[in-house]
Amino acid sequence: MAVISPSRRLRRTPFSDGVEAAGAKAYTVYNHMLLATVFDSVEADYRHLKDYVQVWDVSVERQVELRGPDAGRLMQMLTPRDLRLMLPGQCYYVPIVDETGGMLNDPVAVKLAEDRWWISIADSDLLLWVKGIANGYRLDVLVDEPDVSPLAIQGPKSDELLVRVFGDRVRDIRFFQFDIFQFEGRDLAIARSGYSKQGGFEIYVDSTECGMPLWNALFAAGKDLNVRAGCPNTIERIEAGFLSYGNDMTDDNTPHECGLGRFCDTQTAIGCIGRDALLRVAKEGPVQQIRPISIGGNKVPGCDRPWPIFVNDKRVGQITSAAWSPDFETNVSIGMVRMTHWDPGTCLEIETPDGMRNGIVQESFWL
Repeated sequence: MAVISPSRRLRRTPFSDGVEAAGAKAYTVYNHMLLATVFDSVEADYRHLKDYVQVWDVSVERQVELRGPDAGRLMQMLTPRDLRLMLPGQCYYVPIVDETGGMLNDPVAVKLAEDRWWISIADSDLLLWVKGIANGYRLDVLVDEPDVSPLAIQGPKSDELLVRVFGDRVRDIRFFQFDIFQFEGRDLAIARSGYSKQGGFEIYVDSTECGMPLWNALFAAGKDLNVRAGCPNTIERIEAGFLSYGNDMTDDNTPHECGLGRFCDTQTAIGCIGRDALLRVAKEGPVQQIRPISIGGNKVPGCDRPWPIFVNDKRVGQITSAAWSPDFETNVSIGMVRMTHWDPGTCLEIETPDGMRNGIVQESFWL
């Protein structure tokens, strides 16, 4: 495959020098930036993530900042999740929907204050949508992209590493909450969150200047913990059932189709732009939904386009993410399946690039 040509349009991050020095072997483009996808190999990175601790440059998770008297109102307009009880210091996973109930993004909302929010987005130009809503409704709010670059610390030894850099108070951070810590005189928000099931944190670095000093401090403190540079891992992500916007779901899908109905308080999320459409979906139920599917045979190739799913020669869905799992010794995958064939134990036929494979719908994801 051809290499990516760097340019100013593909923005560098405060940690790019560290990522390159650590030997990143592959990248993807995400929110107009480069995101490393492999350091050693996908399987070796997977094993290390589950056993030790990794530092991930996830600056690509850009922030959309809402600031002003109408910030809370705008935030509620974007999502069907009821935010009325959310407090400053909390993080919520929130589906963002359009007027038809289609998924525009699945970010984490960070409530910094009653009049200030960050939306930590997946790969899409959500900033433009949010600006349009704010201006169209003449809201008293400023919407922009701040200079904030998340750095994720993931793996079973994450707590020990961060304690060495920020002190014991790190252990007190509860899941999907954050607190403020100092590094070289700057206040940094640290949340217990991340795109893995191995435990860890995300540090919201709001200064390019302290990017590499923080990176170096983490590696110096974690030498005996076998700390390494890492990145979101495809195998572990699928095992955990973590969806990838643009891969597993698009604006053609509702949150209910994506298995995110539990994050939709459609009756009480007054003001959400897609509320009326989602009320109909909630009443009627989805006709297709994301399911974990095991795929038989040897290791599957990379899934860079949907693989059709058939039953008795009738198409009933598609696989959108797939990988071989060393721990579960099977091919794990995420698929969108019609309601007639989504029950656990249902046998499927999957058209992969190297031929037809048998698949079985699972009761739950693997992690």
